[in-house]
Amino acid sequence: MDYQQIIRSQYLATLEMLKQAIEKCPAAVWNDPADKNKFWHVAYHALFYTHFYLQPTEKDFRPWPKYHDLHDLSQTADPCSQEDLLEYLAFCQQQVTEQVPQLNLDAESGFYWLPFNKAELQIYNIRHLQQHAGELMERLGSRAGLEVDWVGLKYE
Repeated sequence: MDYQQIIRSQYLATLEMLKQAIEKCPAAVWNDPADKNKFWHVAYHALFYTHFYLQPTEKDFRPWPKYHDLHDLSQTADPCSQEDLLEYLAFCQQQVTEQVPQLNLDAESGFYWLPFNKAELQIYNIRHLQQHAGELMERLGSRAGLEVDWVGLKYE
């Protein structure tokens, strides 16, 4: 069984669902002033940590060229555009394609605060990504009546 292929497929499937949510999000939901955590901010957060935990270690992380500091994003911060987040999502898809085949699943996580191996780190990271994709999908459904298609696996 090729665990790297399975992990890659599940990352790409989850990223595809997040992509649909970003593409379908209307402007009124994207940066709704009533939201403590704006749609775009949740999407950026999910992509940032997907990218971050795909790296071998914290020290190996190189921010995306259009990086925003998650801690400096205030309620009045200019929102990331849908185009920018779709670009970051494509970057994360490429990171999955490049990094996952190189994983030593038995190695330590590479992040001192996560005391488990690389295999568990990938499940942890996919769960985090899917949690936020689901959160945004729910927002689209309840506020705009929009649905995102389920993607079970994705091989490219």
